[in-house]
Amino acid sequence: MRLALKGGKTAPRLLQDLLAYDPRCLPSTGFNILAEPQPQYDYESGVPDLVAHGRCRHDWALKKEQSDYPPHDKIPDSNSVYIIAAYCIKCRSHLELNLDFRGEGEGLVPCPSKSFPLHHFIHKPEISQKRQMVNGVSHSEKEREWIDTQRFQCSSPKCSAKLCIRFKPPRLVDEWVTLLTDANLINDRARKAVAEDPPRFEGHALPKPAEVLSNLCRYIENAMLNGGTNKILGQNKKWRLCLGEPCIGLLSYLGFTSDGLDWAPPRPTPAAPAPFQNPLNILLNDVQKELFVLLSQRPEAERRGVTASYVPISAINVIRSALGCFEYDADPRSRTVDLTLKEHPFYASLGATLDFHDNLIHFAYQRQIDTDPGNTPYYLECLQDIAEGRKSEALQTLAAIEASSDKISLKDVREAFKSFGLDFPSSFLEDDIIIGNFQSRVSDAPRQEAELRRALKVIGQHRSSDKIQQVASNVVSNYEQAIAWLGATEDIDDSFVVAMHSTKVHENPTDVDLANQAVAIIAEHRNSGALKAWLATGVLGEVEMDISRAYNRLEITDRTLDDETVLAAYNYQVGEAPSQRDDLRSALTAIAKSRKSPLLQDFLDSGMVSSEYSLSEWPVGLENIGNTCYLNSLLQFYFTVKPLRDLVLNFDEHKMDVEGENLENKRVGSRRVSRKEIMRAQRFVYELQKLFRDMISASTAQVTPEQELARLTLISSMTEENIRRQSILSGHRTLLGEIDGRPLLGPLPPVRQIDIPMGLEDEAIAPSIEAPSDNLLQSLPLDSLSSSTMEVSAIEANQNEQVRNDDDNSSNATLVVGDDGDQPMLDQDERVHQQQASEDKENFPPNKPGSVPTTTPEPQLYPLGGSPSSGLNEQPQISATEPLRPPSRPPPFPPRPQPEEDKMIDVEIGAQQDVTEVIANVLFQLQCAIKAESFDESGEQIDQIKNLFFAKQKSYTTNSQGITRTKEDFISDIKIDVASGPRDIYAALDGAYDVQEVEYGGAIEPQYTAISKLPPVLQILVQRAQFDPEKKSSFKSNHHLELKETIYMDRYMDTENEEIKGRRRECWAWKKDLVALEARKSELTKTSSNLNLSEILASTADYLRQLAVGTAGEEEPIEVSESLLRELESASTDVKRELEYIDSQLKYLNTNIQSQFSDLRALPYRLHSVFIHRGDVTSGHYWIYIHDFTRNMWRKYNDGYVTEVKDTREIFQKDDEKRPATPYFMVYIKDELRSTLVDSVCRNIVDARPYGPSDVEMIDLAKDSEDQSPFIEVDPIANASNSYSNGTSSWDASEHHPVQTKSSWAPVSKPMW
Repeated sequence: MRLALKGGKTAPRLLQDLLAYDPRCLPSTGFNILAEPQPQYDYESGVPDLVAHGRCRHDWALKKEQSDYPPHDKIPDSNSVYIIAAYCIKCRSHLELNLDFRGEGEGLVPCPSKSFPLHHFIHKPEISQKRQMVNGVSHSEKEREWIDTQRFQCSSPKCSAKLCIRFKPPRLVDEWVTLLTDANLINDRARKAVAEDPPRFEGHALPKPAEVLSNLCRYIENAMLNGGTNKILGQNKKWRLCLGEPCIGLLSYLGFTSDGLDWAPPRPTPAAPAPFQNPLNILLNDVQKELFVLLSQRPEAERRGVTASYVPISAINVIRSALGCFEYDADPRSRTVDLTLKEHPFYASLGATLDFHDNLIHFAYQRQIDTDPGNTPYYLECLQDIAEGRKSEALQTLAAIEASSDKISLKDVREAFKSFGLDFPSSFLEDDIIIGNFQSRVSDAPRQEAELRRALKVIGQHRSSDKIQQVASNVVSNYEQAIAWLGATEDIDDSFVVAMHSTKVHENPTDVDLANQAVAIIAEHRNSGALKAWLATGVLGEVEMDISRAYNRLEITDRTLDDETVLAAYNYQVGEAPSQRDDLRSALTAIAKSRKSPLLQDFLDSGMVSSEYSLSEWPVGLENIGNTCYLNSLLQFYFTVKPLRDLVLNFDEHKMDVEGENLENKRVGSRRVSRKEIMRAQRFVYELQKLFRDMISASTAQVTPEQELARLTLISSMTEENIRRQSILSGHRTLLGEIDGRPLLGPLPPVRQIDIPMGLEDEAIAPSIEAPSDNLLQSLPLDSLSSSTMEVSAIEANQNEQVRNDDDNSSNATLVVGDDGDQPMLDQDERVHQQQASEDKENFPPNKPGSVPTTTPEPQLYPLGGSPSSGLNEQPQISATEPLRPPSRPPPFPPRPQPEEDKMIDVEIGAQQDVTEVIANVLFQLQCAIKAESFDESGEQIDQIKNLFFAKQKSYTTNSQGITRTKEDFISDIKIDVASGPRDIYAALDGAYDVQEVEYGGAIEPQYTAISKLPPVLQILVQRAQFDPEKKSSFKSNHHLELKETIYMDRYMDTENEEIKGRRRECWAWKKDLVALEARKSELTKTSSNLNLSEILASTADYLRQLAVGTAGEEEPIEVSESLLRELESASTDVKRELEYIDSQLKYLNTNIQSQFSDLRALPYRLHSVFIHRGDVTSGHYWIYIHDFTRNMWRKYNDGYVTEVKDTREIFQKDDEKRPATPYFMVYIKDELRSTLVDSVCRNIVDARPYGPSDVEMIDLAKDSEDQSPFIEVDPIANASNSYSNGTSSWDASEHHPVQTKSSWAPVSKPMW
């Protein structure tokens, strides 16, 4: 295991690397020889490439005009600042060193000093910049001006020296150099000038490149001397012959300006003192130095006629002097270990150079281990090998002293691993593997134990492993050492500690005292009575469960769940297996102790969750009876809605008479409902009434919903009938065992088709209260089996699809009440209604990708059973009064049903329920159970539930001729989604009501929806279940939905106000532009390289430019078209500007959209409830937050526990967990009615007494008449309060409450906590 080196460099080492550093040409490894420490060297892999082939080995010449440096013998002080500017006389690159000694504090002593003979510089990558563009632009679009900045700090605590090294490329790009040095181009320019005025240039020779360079240099020098006051006349012969029009770009870059035919030179500060401060002076001085370099590179014969003199001054000694290494102790006799190497890499690793005296080698080693202690073993190996290579007694003695002071070298580490037969490096090996290897070898060779322990100690020290070092030292003094010595982990329980003790003593009996000491330390640290008892008596006391096992025992996989959810998991497990309560309590105890949770501890102590409020002023919780967390949340919400609660508690006043003529006209969800459906719905309301009464009067903190209520709420009548039918028609189901006496059945076999004779559909489809007959199939007239075929699953699919529709037209099936009471069939009105719906094309779902589906239901006609696909519900109908014809032949002997151990319906309450199905089932049953207040024009029942929860919305579809069609529907909730990303509640609602495109008659037409009537209780459903077409699977969208405590619905209302309509159209146009801009931004930014298109084009141009000059790792330059480079850079700039424009437009449009309706505040709705889900698309856990407007507080209802929300950020802020808790369903209350609509606390606690025994008359319902009441007498609930009836007749349980028998179902799935 090797760590990256973090040491520094002495000043001579830094200077040596500076000469080899060329930022234009890095090696293929990307290694930066100046900034990065030397990589660790090992003899097997050799020396990696640290510098690139083709780089320039710089020869730096001084730019005195830009420098400020001291004499070589001057000692810097705390105010000294040195600037050294240089240029390379080979590649024309520029270098600037800035050494700043200024610092704060007393006793500062700049290096070199007695204790610090040299600077030791540490690189500062956080303030360095590699190849940073200058102003982000290019000069004359020829080559980007960049600057490479590397910063260092001296590691001496008494030296404040800060070093900044800057590299810049040549000012004159290749194209300009070609203009100035290519003889052919120069001759072409000169001939053109001669041709324009032959007499004037008669007798003048064409200029050579050296003359062109010299003349330009002279123009710059004159400008530097006189400040550019002398104009260059346009008729100047040398100017026109040497430079001319093709050089305008270069001249403009240098500051020359055209004045008609004449030229004005640059205007720098004349005779400016060093160092130059004016950027123009610096530019001209840089170019002048580059011209001298180019001039010196011309052939000697060409330079003879040039008068300019050029003698560069070396900058190396000046740099040495500034860095404090002009003179230092050197040892020319030093040599490396491998004489084939010029300098062994160990020198660079120590930040030293080959010529260092032994004293300086010692200094460099000490600085490295002080600044990078983690790599001390490697630095010690460097010291050892340099000492051996030099045959230096002083260094060998130093290395021996270091080794004896408990330091190890990598050589020692390699030998230690070798002694165990392990490879080095060993980062993939776990400590336990190494320890096990050691123990195995000790048991095989006890005499080598001491040597093996030393090797193990070296490995432990190298890996910084306390566990390994503890085993190696064989002593135990603290808890961590005790755990490590036993070979255990901190999360094991006490019984396992004792087992590990026995194992250790068995392996080596002489370790018994040490093993006892380890157990004693663990017992004291854990305050474990069990371990203390074992040490004293040899008998282990009661053992606390370890935390990992505790979570596993409660089947909790996510340890970040809050305490209330942990309690819910505990109660669920206790309910599933009461006989294991003690073990489950131990698990909860361990979790409570680990979390230091007051809530869990209070529950363990008292069996209740403590609250600062009394039971009489606090809502009760609802116990989870088997994956019913969503049901509990829903029931808590309904209980707080006062009109609904009053309706349920006083149900007799609102109950539908199933015997009256009104049954003929009862339509709910745009269909007629049967007598049996009404009776089932009324049974549901009575069960709900019983629960509400318990929630009001209970003297406990939580109550348990009846399983019958759960069944009636979660399972619709159609689903229940399908399950009943499957239980009859399916083959034998395996009995997997029992849980607390309840049978656990195997899965149902695949659905198969059965034939249902006409006239007996009621027995096959209509919901039934009684249990199914075992001989149902045998009783059917088999001669008519071929007249109608129905697939069982089609009914359930029909019901599920209908329930998911967005309006109140959804239904389980379309039934007609015949003369016999409940015969289902499709009446003529319903047939016409469905036929019209199927032809209503404008209400089909929109075809706009990514759009939110319209809440208008998808017009589709669902056949009731297996009607032929070629016709619309073309199933034969028989009059209810027409008797069945006798069969024409005797029926065949029916197959005898396979014996089954249990024919009871296996109602899957334990399965995860679809949110929309459950809510639709509840509202449907409530409407079925109560009387109508009125009927609308379609015959739909209008009642308290419809007026309380249902909105009406109208869709507008306009065709190409400008004709607008409208349709108005009821909806129980507004469906929104967050599939495309996080958004706030307004943006999500906009998706449901913005204009969209629908297909009608082969044409695409715009359609939008508006709310024509708002309900007092507004329900909003977040459609988080999404489908991945690539993976062919569903998933849950966990994007954040930003909720607001108050929303204003004005913007979504149907209106004739043209000004509001105009705002909507304007907003829709903005959103259309927004979509287009976001799509374009995605095209420009989403690439496989994680770079945007502008960056890709710029990087491509930069790389091609490196290829052109041979600095991209290639041996030879590659010809690259300059026009191509210009095009790439121009395109990069264009893309960058386009992205900036898109960002500004997106910000502008979003601001406009957010403020478009901000002044419309006439219809405020306040947030009342938020249903939360944590999990995935198939499983998880629900809870609900409900706002108490009276007390101005939020409460969290998590199954059996109701707690106050102290910090509302848990409701409104984004959850950053891997599996976040997300809002699934929200309820907003009309603000002006909130005091009358909702009431979170309704308690009237009475003393409860248990039910007394009662004789119950058993009735054979199968033999009873059709009108036999399904309810039979039981004891009433004692002490029921008359206050529930609001002064009317009190509730009589004996009249309405059905018999409760022991449930025969068991949950088939468990919640995921």
